[in-house]
Amino acid sequence: MPKPSLLTRMICQVASALACLSACNLVTPTPLATLVPKPAIPQVQILFPAHNQQVLEGVVFDIEILASDPAAGVQRVELYVDEQLQQTSESESGSAPDYRVTMNWFANELGWHKFAVIAYRPDGTASHPHIIALEVIAGD
Repeated sequence: MPKPSLLTRMICQVASALACLSACNLVTPTPLATLVPKPAIPQVQILFPAHNQQVLEGVVFDIEILASDPAAGVQRVELYVDEQLQQTSESESGSAPDYRVTMNWFANELGWHKFAVIAYRPDGTASHPHIIALEVIAGD
């Protein structure tokens, strides 16, 4: 195959340069929107009793709860048993970054029960529920 002439090579180089220039975007870029991060939601957990623990019927036992929200603080914590609100506790200061509370429940029905706790900020933002199951068994 014959070698391309100097003129053919120059035409190819110019065409290639024009193709590159036409692909170049010389428009001033639009500034990106500034995203303002939303603070994480409050966190809550049942410290005691442990999930799947057995408790004796007829006993009042403590439920230890820890809620935290370093950004806005925790105003209140709610305890639900079998999806029914059992108790509410509010921070004495109005909101606290770490709020530890002990609630109690009278174990009066045999079988499994679902316990859920939810923490709330002063503005009403709720945590995801922390859920455990406890089995009430007959005492000897």
